[in-house]
Amino acid sequence: MTQNDIVQKLWNLCDVLRDDGINYSDYVTELVLLLFVKMEYENTQAGLLNAHALPEGKRWPDLTGRSGLELLNFYKQMLLDLSKSDDRLIAAIYADAQTRLREPRHLEQLIRDLDRIDWFSAQKDGLGDLYEGLLEKNANETKSGAGQYFTPRALINAMVRCMKPRPGERIQDPAAGTGGFLIAADQYMRDQTDDYLDLDRSQADYQKLKAFVGIELVPGTRRLALMNCLLHGMEGDDEGVVHLGNALGQQGAQLDRADMILANPPFGTAKGGEASITREDLTFRTSNKQLAFLQHIYRGLKPGGRAAVVLPDNVLFEAGQGTEIRRDLMEKCHLHTILRLPTGIFYAQGVKTNVLFFSRGTAENPHQDEGCTDSVWVYDLRTNMPSFGKRTPFNEAHLAPFERCYNPAGADALSEQLAARKEGDWSFGAEEIDSQKTADPDANVGLDEETRARLQTARWRRFSREWIRDTKGDSLDITWLKDADSLEAENLPEPDVLAAEAMSELAEALRELDGLMAALGNEDEAAAQKTLLAEAMGLGEESGNEVKG
Repeated sequence: MTQNDIVQKLWNLCDVLRDDGINYSDYVTELVLLLFVKMEYENTQAGLLNAHALPEGKRWPDLTGRSGLELLNFYKQMLLDLSKSDDRLIAAIYADAQTRLREPRHLEQLIRDLDRIDWFSAQKDGLGDLYEGLLEKNANETKSGAGQYFTPRALINAMVRCMKPRPGERIQDPAAGTGGFLIAADQYMRDQTDDYLDLDRSQADYQKLKAFVGIELVPGTRRLALMNCLLHGMEGDDEGVVHLGNALGQQGAQLDRADMILANPPFGTAKGGEASITREDLTFRTSNKQLAFLQHIYRGLKPGGRAAVVLPDNVLFEAGQGTEIRRDLMEKCHLHTILRLPTGIFYAQGVKTNVLFFSRGTAENPHQDEGCTDSVWVYDLRTNMPSFGKRTPFNEAHLAPFERCYNPAGADALSEQLAARKEGDWSFGAEEIDSQKTADPDANVGLDEETRARLQTARWRRFSREWIRDTKGDSLDITWLKDADSLEAENLPEPDVLAAEAMSELAEALRELDGLMAALGNEDEAAAQKTLLAEAMGLGEESGNEVKG
C-alpha cells in the first residue's frame, strides 16, 4: 500500500461522518485526534517513540476494546484527561480537544477502519505526509477549511534544497501553519547526516530540542503542527517546536535571531488594520500582513543569516510604505533572487505569488547594513505556464530548472553560487515567448546583439540595483516576457481563476484606497463605505483569504 493509497483511504472515511453532521474541514481535525493515538501506538510498538508515550489506559488498545456508548463516553473523557497530562507536549496537543461525534457507531467504524490500514507498508513519514496529503485533498476538493494552511510540498522541498540548512543552525518559521517548512528542513538535514547519527550527542540533542522554532496564531492549527513535529522526532523547547502566539505581536519581537527563516505568511490585510500588528520594533507601520512579516523576517536574521519567503505580488509593487520596506530590505540584506511562481498552486488561486531569497548583510561583510543588494536575479516561472490546479498538478519537475539556475555549481556558499550563475534558461518553451524588451542593458555588457536578443526570451535574468531604482522606482514587479494568454482567448485560464484574480486585484485596490483615506484623516467616511460594501456583499464583517505555510 502506497502513501497515496493510505491518504485516499483516510479521505474516504469522511463519508462515515456525514450523517453525524461533520463537514470535511471538521473531519480532518476529528481524524487527526484519533490518528495521533494510533500512530503513537504503532511507533511505540516499533520502538520509535518513547519519550512522549501516551499514559496507560489512554492508548489505542483501550479504544479498540470498547464499543457503543461506553466507547464514546470513554473517548470524550480520554481527550479531557490527555489535555491535563503531565507531559507538556501531550497536554498542548490535546488542549481543548473535543469530539463532535454523536453516534457511537461512527466512532467504532473510524477506529475499525484505521485499524485495518497497513501503516508500515508505505514509506515511513508518519503523520506528516499523511496529514499534508489530507490537507491537499481538502484544499483541492473543498476550497476551504484546513486547505488554507497547505503550502505545496514540491515548493517547500525546492526552497529547502536551495537554502541548504545545516546542523547547528537556528531555523524559524513565524507563520508555521502545520509545520511543513520546519519538518522539511529537519528531513533535509537528516538525509545529509545519516539521520543525525553522524553528529555527536550534544549536536543531535540540539537538533531535536533547539534547532527549530515556529509561531502559529490559530490554536487548532498549532495542535496539528505539534503532532506533526513530535511524530517526526522534533520535540522543541518547553512549548514544543511551534509556539502559540502572534509573530506580529510582542511574542515575535522576543524571538531570538535566526540563522535561517523559511515562511509562507498568511495572505490578506490584518483584521483591525495596523492596530492588530502590535510590534513596536517594526520601523514601518502597515496593515499589510505580508509587509509586516517581511520586516519581521529580515530584522530577525542574524548577520549572515538567510531567508526564503513566499509573498504575493502586491508586496513587490505596493507604493508608500511598501516602497520604503523594499528599500530597507535591499539596504540591510542582499536580495539576490526572486522566483515568480505560476498561478493556481495555492488555496487562494487568484493570488499571484513569488519567493524572495535574501541574506542579512553581504558575503564579504555579514554586519553590513547599507547598500547590501547589488543585483537581483529573477526567474519567471509564471509567463506562459499552465494555470495549475486539480487537473494540472504542480510538482517538483516544474521547479527543477529554477533549482539548476539557482545553484549551477552545486556549492554550499552563496558567493560561489552567485559567481557561477549565467543568464538564460529556456525551459517550458521560453524561446517561443515574445519579449517586452525591458531587460537591464547593464546586465549584458560585452554581449553581442544576437546574444542580447536571445536573452530577452530567457526565463532567468539579472537586474542591477541601479536599474531597479532608476527604471522601476524600487518596484520589484519585474517582467520581460509577454504572456500569450493576453492575446489568445482560447488559451485563457479557467473562468474561476480569472474571477479570483480580479477579486484579488480589486481587494488590493480597495485596501490601498482605505489606507489613503486614513492618511487623509477621513477614517469615519472610510469606515462607513466599508460598512456599505460589506452589506452589499452580504458580509457580516471584514474578511480576507489567508494562506499559511
